[in-house]
Amino acid sequence: MSSRGAVGFVANPASGKDIRRVTARASVFDNQEKTAMVRRCLIGLRAMSDAPIRYLADANRLVESALAELGFDGESVDVETIGKAADTTNAAMAMRGAGAVVTLGGDGTNRAFAKGWLDAPLIPLSTGTNNAFPVMREATTAGAAAGLLVSRRIPLEAVAKRAKVIHVDIVGEPPDLALIDAVLTHDRFVGARALDDPAKLVAAMLTRADPAGVGMTSVGGFAHPLAEHEDAALILTFDGASPRRVVAALAPGRFESISLGHARTAVLGEPLQLTGPGVLAFDGERERVLASGQTATFRALRDGPWVVDVRKVLARAVACSGR
Repeated sequence: MSSRGAVGFVANPASGKDIRRVTARASVFDNQEKTAMVRRCLIGLRAMSDAPIRYLADANRLVESALAELGFDGESVDVETIGKAADTTNAAMAMRGAGAVVTLGGDGTNRAFAKGWLDAPLIPLSTGTNNAFPVMREATTAGAAAGLLVSRRIPLEAVAKRAKVIHVDIVGEPPDLALIDAVLTHDRFVGARALDDPAKLVAAMLTRADPAGVGMTSVGGFAHPLAEHEDAALILTFDGASPRRVVAALAPGRFESISLGHARTAVLGEPLQLTGPGVLAFDGERERVLASGQTATFRALRDGPWVVDVRKVLARAVACSGR
C-alpha cells in the first residue's frame, strides 16, 4: 500500500519509561494507556475519514491491538524492527507521502521520526518524559484532525507551522539533529543516556527556551526565554565558577541550581562549533561520543516537521461546512 493519502501511526512502547522515573519523579505512561489513546485516536479518525491507516508494528502491538478491538483495517509498514529508535526512523521513511502522522512518544520519539522524514506533517501526542516537542491533546480530537486534514485536502500551510531543527555536523561521522536542544557535556560515555548531571554541562543550542517547560528548555527559559515561533536559537555556555546561577526543572520532579557562563540568541543558520572530548546529548538523551579534538557544529534552521494545530484543523472544517 502506498502512503499517499494515508494516516500514519507511530506509538513508542518505550516512551515514558526511562531512568528518570527513578532519579526524579517522572510519570509513567504504560502501554495500556497508550493503546487506549490509539483507540480513541482511531475512533476520531474514522468519524471523519475513511483514509487508509499505516502503522509501525511493535512487540507490544499497541496499534494492532487497538485496530483489532475496533475492527478497523490497517497495514503495517515494511520495517524490520529491533526495538531501537532506528525502528521509528525507518518507519518514517516508509511513511513518506502520508497526509498526516500521529506519534505517541516524547521528544526522542519525534526526533527519531524527523531523522527519517524531516518535513513530515505531524500530530505529536505526549507520552514521554520532558515532552517539550509533543503536545498534551485529547487523542480523540487529534484523530479527527488527522482524518479531516487528509479527507478535506486542507492546505497544510493553513493549519501547521514548520518546527525549528538543530542540525549537527560531526567531523568524520554521519550528521544528526535535535528538535529542542543539542548539548555538549564533559561525559566520556553515553551511559544511561538521560542528561541528568548539571556539573558536566559545557554548552548548548536550543530551539526554544521555556521556564514552564522541563529539561534543557527550562534551563534556557530561566536564563533567556525564547519562543518556538521566534526565528532564532538560544546559545548557552556553562561555567562552574560563574556566580550566575539559575534554578530550573532539569527533569520532572527535579529542580537543579545550574551555573551559567553566557546566554545569547543566534540567528537561524549561525554556527556553534564545539570540540571534544565529551558526549553530545540531543533532546535530553546522551547519544554520541565526541573524541578529543573532534569537532561538532550546531546550526538551527526552520526546516523541520510541520506540526499540525488540531484546533485550527477542526475550526477550518467547521467554517468550511457553512455552520
